[in-house]
Amino acid sequence: MDQLLNDFSPGLFVMQAVILIILILLMKKFAWKPILSSLDEREQGIQGALEAAEKARLEMKNLQADNEKALQEARAERDAMLKEAREIRTKMIAEAEGDAKAQADKIITQAQEAIAAEKRAAVAELKGQVAELSLEIAEKVVKQELSDKEKQQQYVDKMLQDATLN
Repeated sequence: MDQLLNDFSPGLFVMQAVILIILILLMKKFAWKPILSSLDEREQGIQGALEAAEKARLEMKNLQADNEKALQEARAERDAMLKEAREIRTKMIAEAEGDAKAQADKIITQAQEAIAAEKRAAVAELKGQVAELSLEIAEKVVKQELSDKEKQQQYVDKMLQDATLN
């Protein structure tokens, strides 16, 4: 350190100070401005990127909220459609049951009417057969009764007596 103090020269010191100041001024004019401007540009770029990232994050959050809302609406619509389908199915089943019951009642009524008609026809046919049978029996009885002349005369007399009494 003593040697540094002994070798100290004020002229050299001033010269070095002037060179340092000139160097600083040149650096400021040609190097510092571009360096600082590029740093400012980079800082602005980083700030812009951060703002864009924040904006993108907010948009993503909004999109997620919109997607969730759309999903809920889709679920609600699906549930409504399923409920409507169940109601339609129930209504169709009830209508089909009502139609089937009405048709069954109609068939039963037609069957009862057919049975009644068949019964009337059978009774009429039976009456006709009974009447024919009765006529045949009466004819045979009358033939047998009237085959003899004397029996015929007695029968006519009896009929006349019955007729005059009434």
